[in-house]
Amino acid sequence: MTPGFGLVVRFTLRDAAAAAGFDELVSQTLEEIRRHEVGTVVYISHRVPDEPCLRIFYELYENRAAFDAHERQPHVRHFLAEREKYVSDVEVTFLELADGKR
Repeated sequence: MTPGFGLVVRFTLRDAAAAAGFDELVSQTLEEIRRHEVGTVVYISHRVPDEPCLRIFYELYENRAAFDAHERQPHVRHFLAEREKYVSDVEVTFLELADGKR
């Protein structure tokens, strides 16, 4: 297994109301990630200044297996289904660790 698997996800939200609903969904999902996912090292949602309908996620996992386990969690499956109400576009970039400090 390759250590240090990660991804960056760019969510474009439909409008301000969708952004508020999405942020609430993310908050609920993060509670469960913190509680149940030991292999999830970093899971952060960023707002973008001057772009109120854009969110950027930065996610790091111990390895690909930890990411796969994350994707199978009931709270993540719920998030993936519910986000469709709020999102107009999603772009995903997968990352592999090249070098760094842990």
